[in-house]
Amino acid sequence: MISEQTEKPLACWKSKELHLGEVIDCLTIIFKSGGCSWNRCRMCGYKNERFARISEDYLTDRLMNQLSFVLNEFDPKSYQMVKIFTSGSFFDSGEVPPKARSEIGRAFRGKTIIAESRTEFVKSDILSEFIEKIDDGSKEHPFYVAMGLETTNDYIRDKCIDKGHTYDDFKKAVAEGRDAGSGIKTYLMMKPPYLTESEALSDMKKSIADVTGYSDIISMNLCTVQNKTEVERLWKQKAYRPPYLWSVLDVLIDAKVHILCDPVGGGKSRGPHNCGVCDPDIVGAIRDYSLTDDRDLLKIYYDKGCGCMDEWRYVLREEKPYCMPLTS
Repeated sequence: MISEQTEKPLACWKSKELHLGEVIDCLTIIFKSGGCSWNRCRMCGYKNERFARISEDYLTDRLMNQLSFVLNEFDPKSYQMVKIFTSGSFFDSGEVPPKARSEIGRAFRGKTIIAESRTEFVKSDILSEFIEKIDDGSKEHPFYVAMGLETTNDYIRDKCIDKGHTYDDFKKAVAEGRDAGSGIKTYLMMKPPYLTESEALSDMKKSIADVTGYSDIISMNLCTVQNKTEVERLWKQKAYRPPYLWSVLDVLIDAKVHILCDPVGGGKSRGPHNCGVCDPDIVGAIRDYSLTDDRDLLKIYYDKGCGCMDEWRYVLREEKPYCMPLTS
């Protein structure tokens, strides 16, 4: 069923990933799909990337063309893990038809697969069916379902992100995943809009502590300013500032478990940043830490400091809720 035609997915690249104490090669794919059924998260730019108003058969063909491109471009022997993203939820049959989902599973049989989905589409029967496609018996944990919980605070998730589900919904989805034999990866969001730096820092620390018992893998995403989003509108009005890298270091050093973190856009105005001088070293240290779980890498740069650390501490102390950010 895999097409002989090829079509580029939204993005596809290889990288390194720390998994079960070993650094392995990972292929990340972002498929262009039928689109997120919720489509309202304030920071998400992928809601604009979708095949709209096309038949299920045609959507399946487009996904198969993208899969064909991936298989042609990347030697399956060159990676051990596959991370699958779409415009919304991989397990939403309206976004990724079951036929396409099955073929994608078969194509990566024998790999460790992580696929992202909203909580409402995490059902044990659907996950079990997918796991059967990918599991060749070579791995103890062949599959992890990844969910964007973002925060364990329902008020923040609703008012600041407009995520459309609750912490209890997440817990129910975790139970569904466990029933299917799936591992659980949890995404948390550092500093969604409308929070002060101090509020964002406190919320992330609490959220990590809360989800540790539910998660095999925790990944902290740092809010960036993506095109055509509400966050971009606020940022252009100087009503939003991405998190300080000092806050990111503070969270990672304080966490009791290893937290994956890739500071996308680090050091740029649309991404997590400090003053610009210390940013490259800190971004590099965070990426190295994600692969090594060596907190000393983070502590070196935190203890070294920078002149902008005083600014960060001032912001933590003086920035007030319901006001414009003190810095940009």
